[in-house]
Amino acid sequence: MRENQQLLSHQHDDRVRNVKLVLQYDGTDFHGWQIQPGLATIQGTLTRAIFRITGESAQVHGSGRTDAGVHALAQVCNFCIGSTIPLVNLQKALNSLLPPSIRILQAEEASRAFHARRDAVQKHYCYRILTSKWCSPFDYRFVFHHPKPLDFLAMSEAAIRVVGEHDFSSFCDSSAQVESRVRCVASSFFVFDSKRDLIEYNVCANGFLHHMVRNFVGTFLEVGRGRVAVSTIEAILNAKDRSIAGPTAPAKGLFLVSVSY
Repeated sequence: MRENQQLLSHQHDDRVRNVKLVLQYDGTDFHGWQIQPGLATIQGTLTRAIFRITGESAQVHGSGRTDAGVHALAQVCNFCIGSTIPLVNLQKALNSLLPPSIRILQAEEASRAFHARRDAVQKHYCYRILTSKWCSPFDYRFVFHHPKPLDFLAMSEAAIRVVGEHDFSSFCDSSAQVESRVRCVASSFFVFDSKRDLIEYNVCANGFLHHMVRNFVGTFLEVGRGRVAVSTIEAILNAKDRSIAGPTAPAKGLFLVSVSY
């Protein structure tokens, strides 16, 4: 309610600009997107940087809340400020204040009504799995290392089974408080790079539940290990029971690739 009231008040103030940012971050050293008292977060770090530049306590709205350790190639956020600083200068100033693990790729003025979360129509996530015997220190922060054989074809078959509109309770954190656990998955597929021993899982949907992608991956890995049959994916979906699906895959392999509006 407070968020809506603030946005409406800004819509009637000609001095206020609604700024849209596209940013990248390495989430390793952060406790996720959302501000948490006493903890380093992306939203908190960005909010403090905006205040140092403009002197304004802006409320930053992200397209979604990435978990602790999750990365982003193109996260989107917006906030309203009265400052007249040119946006090209704002981008430069933010990048000079933010840690090297966060970079602003784009800054532009959006319509007064734009909201990064509510207006998002689709998000694309990618999860990276490295299957080589050893993991390079330059890959370690950004992949889940799994140096054991996996049945790639079975994993691909399993991934296809979650496409469509379903109640994804079996793949959602059981403690998540949401009005509905129904989401529509537009695409779900694996890409295999045999030269780099890299597996990439890609999934696009109109929205994601807490740990949903990581729970997909954990379940598909069980299929790849031969512990879960491809044919049981439908039963897992229909059960609407988190305990039926596979474990939650580690956060560090997950990237928010893009947000569509």
